[in-house]
Amino acid sequence: MNPLAQQLNETIEREQPRYAEMLSGLGKAIYFPKVGILSQSAEAKQKAKTYNATIGIATENGKPMHLKVIQDKLSAYDPKDIYEYAPPAGKPELRTVWRDKMLKENPSIAGKTISLPIATNALTHGLSIVADLFADAGDAVILPDKNWENYELTFGVRRGAVMVEYPLYDKDNRFNAAGLRDALLAQKDKGKAIVLLNFPNNPTGYTPGTEECEAIVAAIKDAADAGINVVAVTDDAYFGLFFEDSVHESLFGRLCGLHERVLPIKVDGATKEEYVWGFRVGFITYGGSSEAALAALEQKTLGIIRATISSGPHPSQTFVLDALKSPDFEAQKAEKFAIMKRRANKVKQLLDSGKYGAEWTYYPFNSGYFMCLKLLTADAEAVRQRLLDQYQVGTIALGPTDLRVAFSCIEEPYLEDLFDRIYQAVLDVKAGVASRT
Repeated sequence: MNPLAQQLNETIEREQPRYAEMLSGLGKAIYFPKVGILSQSAEAKQKAKTYNATIGIATENGKPMHLKVIQDKLSAYDPKDIYEYAPPAGKPELRTVWRDKMLKENPSIAGKTISLPIATNALTHGLSIVADLFADAGDAVILPDKNWENYELTFGVRRGAVMVEYPLYDKDNRFNAAGLRDALLAQKDKGKAIVLLNFPNNPTGYTPGTEECEAIVAAIKDAADAGINVVAVTDDAYFGLFFEDSVHESLFGRLCGLHERVLPIKVDGATKEEYVWGFRVGFITYGGSSEAALAALEQKTLGIIRATISSGPHPSQTFVLDALKSPDFEAQKAEKFAIMKRRANKVKQLLDSGKYGAEWTYYPFNSGYFMCLKLLTADAEAVRQRLLDQYQVGTIALGPTDLRVAFSCIEEPYLEDLFDRIYQAVLDVKAGVASRT
């Protein structure tokens, strides 16, 4: 094993030994080179005042070389803030500003020991880093039965982990913390579990309330007390889009400092929070009790980044940083939130109106981009196909009964027409006319 990797492992073992036990084989082996192109280039940037002939970019007139046809479109930005490579961990100021934002929006993190957020190529990349560092073949990934399908690719196909599902809702249509607890305790023999907590949930748009969150945290603590090492990942992709009574914070803060066997990891980003999907700017943040251990995890994270994408896109990091620092940012974000909330409320109003009879029910939703119908009289895939072929409407079928509808991308005046079309497609399928167009 490389001495740098061994040194990082020894630091984690000394400072937070349970975290060391959670690392995958790759997690143990990975490191960020201290003597390499990036480190030597960083040193040269500080000291090479005459000529800096290190990193592989081209310069002209003291600035990064660029094409006028591109810079003309980006003239508001200095070439050094868009064309140069961003550091592997992300722009330093962006990382600090994002941390400040996180602390402001999540008071429960105050006073906890956390790492500085590390920039990722959006949230999927952050989850992929978690999988690389902590998931080995056969490890259990605990998640609800209603989940984002990419988890299977990221943790299962790529890393060989086993998906262990529990029902998202209990008999009272609340978050099924008892199911989470049972799934966790079933991993006693393995001694390790990775828990994915995605709120607002994709596909259902559900975020639990305070009591439910306390039960979630208690379930994780029970597992830790039972000797199970828990990598607790909060996938906060839709953070901030809380429209009704629910917690308005990430569970990350409640998990920080919970137990020596619990490693909280927050994966979030500007992608959906700031309506910049194509910018691909996300973050990964670790919680713990030892700054030295968190620094070692950061170095391992940088090793994964260096080995895969080298560094994230600089222009979009600059754009996001510029937006976060703008005096107009909060007001503009509140404006978009209000639009999203009105759409969610309109959907609920329609579904509760009785207009659609007994053809479906819907899973509780109070946040995010989506809601999920539970079809009672027709197959979801057949309805999806009928909607496409006859009504030019796209939806997502999830199993035999569930149909996911993204109200985020349908403007409020058209929502009733959307659900009218879904209703008619259900009636068509129920009547056996789904194949006719």
